[in-house]
Amino acid sequence: MRRILLPACLALLAGTSILQAQECDRSDDSQQMMNICANEDYQAADASLNKAYQDLIGSEDANGKKLLQAAQRAWISFRDADCAHTTAASAGGSIHPMVVSQCLTKLTNDRIKQLAASANCEEGDVSCASSDEDDAQ
Repeated sequence: MRRILLPACLALLAGTSILQAQECDRSDDSQQMMNICANEDYQAADASLNKAYQDLIGSEDANGKKLLQAAQRAWISFRDADCAHTTAASAGGSIHPMVVSQCLTKLTNDRIKQLAASANCEEGDVSCASSDEDDAQ
């Protein structure tokens, strides 16, 4: 049984690597390419998020770093759970990877705005960290 399972797992991993190695071609409107492009968009947003997080955490004192790390871990758990919930209807379909990537990208971009707003807060100004200020006006 193990002899059969190992080659099957290796074949699956090889297929996944090939899919991930393809570059986005936005002129190709096949579902597979739309999935690849949506994943590329998410990867770019995730890289931007990591930079925004590193910039902000570098300016925090020890207590602020602990609080920001806890907040970021909780936010990642929320993002992943929220996207799992909101995309559940497409599970098993060929569109599902694209829908999940789009959800992750949207929430990640929202978080980048929140972190950027926090980075520009003056000490003691509790109202400036809200990224919804512009949306409410």
